[in-house]
Amino acid sequence: MNPIGVLIADDHPVVRAGLCALLGAEPGIEVVGEAADGAAAVRQAGLLRPDLVLMDLRLGPGMDGVEATRRILALPDPPRVLVLTTYDSDADIARAVAVGAAGYLLKAGPPEELFRGVRTAARGETALSPEVATRLLNRVRDPAPALSPREIEILELVARGLSNRAIAKELFISEATVKTHLVHVFAKLGVETRTAAVTVAAERRLIRLAD
Repeated sequence: MNPIGVLIADDHPVVRAGLCALLGAEPGIEVVGEAADGAAAVRQAGLLRPDLVLMDLRLGPGMDGVEATRRILALPDPPRVLVLTTYDSDADIARAVAVGAAGYLLKAGPPEELFRGVRTAARGETALSPEVATRLLNRVRDPAPALSPREIEILELVARGLSNRAIAKELFISEATVKTHLVHVFAKLGVETRTAAVTVAAERRLIRLAD
């Protein structure tokens, strides 16, 4: 049986080197390439035709991991894409799943979890870190009004300190639309102010605060 060909997409050279060493020493897995940014990941995926791309969400300036995943999965006969990241907010998970990621692993997990995830995703199944699976199950068991992708996007811009006018300009929508979305956000989170909305959303890991 041929080994699983893996392309590693991560903007940190030390992380890439560590992953190459780990995966390269694991039977049945072969690292076929590396990419330091989103554009390179898409390009390498098309050229090298790996079985699986191990994708970080943050890839420095330019294209992020979610957009790179979307573009890779739009290629002819695309590889599977498995997210490996430090971020576990609902917004990050939802965006990755929405574009078709085969799974979501956290870098804090043990090597055995990574190996198992690679094999699981390569088989066409879904691979999730236990922490991510627990978050998803909790949302099913105790469903709260979910923020829409647009509401999350607006709330993350609020967290960055942008005014309604600046948000409207950023997203090419009207200020009235921004206000309407925020009214819905406040109602869903049970808050009355922008600051409270950001605080509650961050505590629930619905949004990721900027580094």
